[in-house]
This record gives sequence, structure tokens and C-alpha cells, in this order.
Amino acid sequence: MRWSPALVLLAACATTQPAARLEPTPVKPVEAAPATPPLPKPLASLPPLKLVVLPTPGTPIVSLRLVFRAGAVDDPKGKEGLTALTTRLLVEGGTKTLSAAELNDALFPMAAELESDTDKELTVVAGRVHRERLERFLPIFAETVAAPRLDAKELERLKTEQLNVVRNRLRSENDEELGKVTLDALLYDGHPYRHANVGTESGLLAITLDDVRHQWRRCFTKARLIVGVAGAVDDALGTRVVSALGGLAAEGDLPLVIPAPPEVKNQTVIVRRDTKSTAGSFGFSWRTRRDDPDFPLVFLGLSYLGEHRQEHGVLFRELRDRRGLNYGTYAYAEHYRQDGWSSIPRPNIARTVQDLTLWLRPVEAKDGVFATRGVLYFLDETLNRPLPAERFETAKGFLTGATRIWTLTDQRRLGWAIDELVYGTPGHLDRVRAAIATATAEDVQRALKRVLDPAALNFVFVTKDAEGLRDALTSGAPSPISYATPRPAEVLEQDKAVERQPLPMTKDRLRLIEAKDVMR
Repeated sequence: MRWSPALVLLAACATTQPAARLEPTPVKPVEAAPATPPLPKPLASLPPLKLVVLPTPGTPIVSLRLVFRAGAVDDPKGKEGLTALTTRLLVEGGTKTLSAAELNDALFPMAAELESDTDKELTVVAGRVHRERLERFLPIFAETVAAPRLDAKELERLKTEQLNVVRNRLRSENDEELGKVTLDALLYDGHPYRHANVGTESGLLAITLDDVRHQWRRCFTKARLIVGVAGAVDDALGTRVVSALGGLAAEGDLPLVIPAPPEVKNQTVIVRRDTKSTAGSFGFSWRTRRDDPDFPLVFLGLSYLGEHRQEHGVLFRELRDRRGLNYGTYAYAEHYRQDGWSSIPRPNIARTVQDLTLWLRPVEAKDGVFATRGVLYFLDETLNRPLPAERFETAKGFLTGATRIWTLTDQRRLGWAIDELVYGTPGHLDRVRAAIATATAEDVQRALKRVLDPAALNFVFVTKDAEGLRDALTSGAPSPISYATPRPAEVLEQDKAVERQPLPMTKDRLRLIEAKDVMR
């Protein structure tokens, strides 16, 4: 059985209970939202056990993908992490006929894969096997969700692993992820998206086996399920897979109606942790989703600004390549989680409410303010200054090619096809590529200005000297940078403007918290 806690749990953007401040710094309340803000457009309603069949001629591999309309939003209050823990117990804790150890022993000689992932509104259970082993694999795969063992000892083992993710890996080892989950806490206070997919410390400690049984029965049902088969498959095999899942309950609780998120703008949180660097996560929630007419152009514009791990991105080129500040700085038009260790976006992260984020990967602490100014400076350039034609065409070419790579594997094809159903966007990537082909720089800038307000950005930092960073961000003083090696004259000249880029932080909209209190 293949499963990576770092992939499934740490990669999830997640959040916490309100953390204690280091000092009584007042925070100016966010402007009052309308008494009854309009609900976001819901994700598409689909019939129970919707089946997606994607044959791949010539392959001997069968890929199966179950996507449940269930996620962290279904966690009861005080039991945060229940859906993720339930999913793991289904997939890793054994079935009605096989213990957890026997399940591993059965999968190994088949070279079969079985894995899961839980996000805010969707949970995935995926399997992959050679067609010659399908007769043995299919009953096991179906039993994981339709007839799980739900063993108490396995629950305690998996719960301990998830607690260790919260207590150790996230709070103590990963500044980037710590910043992301704190940003979620800031953007979605009081909202179902607020808490971590993996759970909070108190929520995980409160979960019992009865809670897991109840969650399985009410959320993992035929009414919430989309079934995907790809590879060496046909319609008849798709029907067999659906039949094998007959043990699932027909119905349970209805999916949660996702409310509008709070109107959070220009708030700053600094997380104090014993680290040598400063990491930043900036962003805001928005309703610009794949089904928005502006999305293809906005998607292209933010890829131009900061495509994940790609040198053509403005933020990557300017902050990493030309100034050597960090590993990379990126921009995302929708919630991003990478698929495995690749730079490819993971499918089935569909959400009723999406978010725009900018990632400032860790820089030396002394350069944190300059790097933040750099992000805002080059964002302003992208919005308001002519985009160099050659760089813009490079971004168009990259995204056109990259979107084809994203669907090269059968599992990814299934994921993207299911996302098209959930969002109601048939032929989504074809539509994106068609828009890219005719897009001009002026088109992209107009679309970005319609939806992207820099004044709405919120900021989270992870650093050791929280008070020092607070004072530097709010002082208004320039933040000049010095380099260990010579830099081109044009970079040094541009730095004079970057070091004076206005910063929106004010002390009345800024608070400090301790890393140990995140996700408590």
C-alpha cells in the first residue's frame, strides 16, 4: 500500500483554532459584511454513482478513482480531522475480510496501488493494477469503502500519525506549510474551510471509533459518489465496479451548503517560530473559479506572474534568479496542491469558494521585508505596466504545453474529467488553451484588474523575530538589500524602487501568534 503523510496531509492547506497573541495588540475589526451575504454558486449537482469511463487503447493498466462529495467541511465541530481520519482508516485499516497487515500482504504481490486524499469538499480513493490482477484487486478495492474493518487499534495508530503531523512536522519543521494553514485560518475564520484537513490537535484527540462509523455511514454514500475507471477498461467494467460498491449506503446526510466566506482584507499575522528564515503566504478568497468567463485569462496572467517552479514566472525570475533570495516565489489563481512531488496541480481540489495566493518561500530573515516589497512591486508591474512581448509569449507557450502534460496519466485524466463534472465545465483545459491562443497582454491585464485587488491581500509570515518584522513592516522606512555577490546594474537600479514599495501593513491590523498554538 502506498501512502505518504507528507503528501496527503501536509500538502493540504489547513487551519486552526484561534491562537493566543504574544501581546495585546488590538486588531481593527474587518468592515461589516452584509447581514446575509449571497451564497456562492454551488458545485454541480450530479446523480448518485455517476460513472466516468475513459478507455486508453494499448495499456494493460486499470485505474480506478472514487470521488466522494465529502471532506473537511463535513467534520463536526470539536471533531476536526474526522473525515480525513475516516478515509485513512477505510483505505489503510483493513477490510471486512482482511486485516491491515493482510491487506498490505495482498496488495504487494499484485504491485497494486491504493491511496487516498481528503480536501475541503472532495475525498478521493484511488487504485491502480494490471488488468491480469483485476479479478483479485477489485473486491479488495470495493471493500475498503463498502465493507471496511474499522479496527480500534488501527484507528489509534492513524490518529497518532495525524497528531504527529500537527504537533511535529507542521509546527516545528515546515515554515511554508505553517504559513499556508495560518493563512486559511485568517481568510476563513468562522467558515467550514477554516480548520485543517488533517484536523486540529483537540479535534483529533476527541475522535472515537463510533465517530468514525457514523462519519462513514453519513458521508461515504452512493448519493455522494462519482466513480471513474480508465485505462484497460470499457463500459462493462465500469458497470462491474459500480456493482461491486453495492454495500455502500444509498444515502446519508446531504452535502453541506457552503456559506460565503468572511470579508477579510489587509490583515497580517506573524507566526513566531525558532527558524533562521522568513516565509510568507499572501492572498484572499474569491469567487473566480473555473466556471468564471474570466478564468482562462486570469489563469494565464498568474502563470505569467509566478508559475509553480518555472523560470519564466516573473516572481521566480526576479526574486530567485536575479537576486538569489530564495528557492522560488509563485502565484496561483486557485487553490494549489501539487500532485506527488511533481509541479503538476493535483486534481479534485474543487471548491465552492476558491482563493488567490502568492507564496514567498523562505528567505533570509534580514531580507524578509525587501522580498515582500518585491512581490508587491512585480504584482503592480504585471497589472499596470506593459508586459514584455517575448516573456508573455513564453508564458502562453508554457501553459499551452503544460496543460497537456497534466492529463498524461489515467489517474490524472480521471481527476480532471471528474472536476469538469463538479464545476460544470466540459472541455475545461481545451477552453483554456483556446483562450490562451488568442489572448493579448492587454486582455490578460484587463481580466486581472476586474478580479484582483492588491488592497485585498492578507499576509502571513513565519519568522523568529516576530516583533522586529512587525516593526519593519509598519515603519514605512525603506528596506535596502545587500548582496554577497555582484548583481547587474539594472537590478541594483530597480532595487531602489523595490526597497521603497509601499507596504499596506498597519499595527492595528496586525497580530502575533506562537507556532505552538497553530492548529491547537
